[in-house]
Amino acid sequence: MKIAARTGTVVAQTAAGRVAGTREGGLAVFRGVPYAAPPVGPLRFASPRPPLPWTGVRDATRFSPPFVQSGAPESAEDALYANIWTPDPAGSRPVLVYVHGGAWQVGSGSVPTFDGARPAARGDLVVINFNYRLGAFGWGLHDDLADPDTGHLANWGLQDQIALVRWVHENIAAFGGDPDDLTLCGTSAGGASVWQMTHLPQTRDLVRRIIPISAAHPRQPAFGLTPDDSRTVYRALAARFGTDVRGLRAVPAADLHTAWLDVFSGDPDRRLVASGREYRGPVLDGRLVTAFAGELPPPRVPVLSAYCATEGSFFTDPLSPSYPPAPPAPTDEAGLRAAVHQVLAKTAAKVPEALAAECVAAYRAAARAEGLAADPRTLWTEVWGDALFRHRIVRLAQQHARTADAGPLWLMEFAHPVREPSYGTPHDATSKFLFGSYGAERNVRQFGDGPLERRVSDTFIDLVASFVHRGAPAAPGVPDWPVYTRGTPSTLILGGPGIARVAATRKQAQLRFWDALPTAA
Repeated sequence: MKIAARTGTVVAQTAAGRVAGTREGGLAVFRGVPYAAPPVGPLRFASPRPPLPWTGVRDATRFSPPFVQSGAPESAEDALYANIWTPDPAGSRPVLVYVHGGAWQVGSGSVPTFDGARPAARGDLVVINFNYRLGAFGWGLHDDLADPDTGHLANWGLQDQIALVRWVHENIAAFGGDPDDLTLCGTSAGGASVWQMTHLPQTRDLVRRIIPISAAHPRQPAFGLTPDDSRTVYRALAARFGTDVRGLRAVPAADLHTAWLDVFSGDPDRRLVASGREYRGPVLDGRLVTAFAGELPPPRVPVLSAYCATEGSFFTDPLSPSYPPAPPAPTDEAGLRAAVHQVLAKTAAKVPEALAAECVAAYRAAARAEGLAADPRTLWTEVWGDALFRHRIVRLAQQHARTADAGPLWLMEFAHPVREPSYGTPHDATSKFLFGSYGAERNVRQFGDGPLERRVSDTFIDLVASFVHRGAPAAPGVPDWPVYTRGTPSTLILGGPGIARVAATRKQAQLRFWDALPTAA
């Protein structure tokens, strides 16, 4: 594949046609490169098709719209595009593909937080991010939506991610990337996706290593619909629009999006279905998704797994851009029990009344034993973060360490604190430092922009880059970081004035509460 350069312009030849990007700060940057055909009309709810070929040179200097979502009036279905930052299109560098999070319902590769320039330049990497189908269009199941060519009838967003990985493997050499040296990285929903793709026959042989960050590993009823509930929802949507399920392909996208959100609004106990209580992610379809993390064997590739010190503060801090917005924090014991009950209700269809009090008592005792804060807001925050994220992430790391044929796993706790009046280290704080976007306009108030933030960011990028280049994380000023072993000092704590230290995994007593609950296991 040939590369042509003009002043300020770089042209790359993909399988579908030539694209023209720009030179920016020593990098070549390509935005809005199609990796699949627009999933519109008859291709709504279809498996992704290859991008339509074009003649001439296609402009690749502007981001595509985000996929259909709330809060983004410019969003659209025609959004299956990739963005690429490369130090040298004529080179052959390791490739880092980032899968954005957003609860499988919001987010895009064009969000300024995920600008790939900093890790591409400092890490000497080809960095890629992209959009995939969300919400009703990306994460459901119905037999009447089966693709006549592939037979797939569910999880269209995951199918898009598979298509992107295969597109990268086939095309990335034109952008200076090594197609045989691909690392997948993702946060939250994206972190769960990269874990899943190590098990899929379409992608597992293409992925060299993975970096799941704050992975929102799907489970029912919290993070996914059951197949029967999914069928029920699509039938209800069809009835609302006076059509059958196949006819949903003709419903205006904005109307279908709004109707989907309506189904899952309000008290989870009063909804049409019992699953999908918090977010609607992958569905067990028996074809692509046959089991969830914990039921699948650990990945056989190297893993750098990370979580945030207080995952829950993303959801309990009114200044965080959480979706939906944070509710008021509890201020007394009764309010704390009620707030904790609401968290428990995200993970189970039925929650015994006494369970919230048991949870509060366990967390308060653990906090006092460790000299940690035990006020209502802090306890509520810890419960939220552990129930939805930290418990599963740590337990999967421990399962990984016990499995003989698993790849090596390094475990990180990202603990760089945000600025007051925000608090803790919230879910998705990591992306601001991995991409060096902590000082961006939308982030600086919460994350700051000083020499310490720069050092933490540089260290994070160096750790990731060394993992991508050599298969093991290391960075200047970071102590030797051993492969994770349960019960020994092998978790890297990153952030704060000391930058990095290795310690035993913190706050283990809190996690033991969830071990006895099958709904959170």
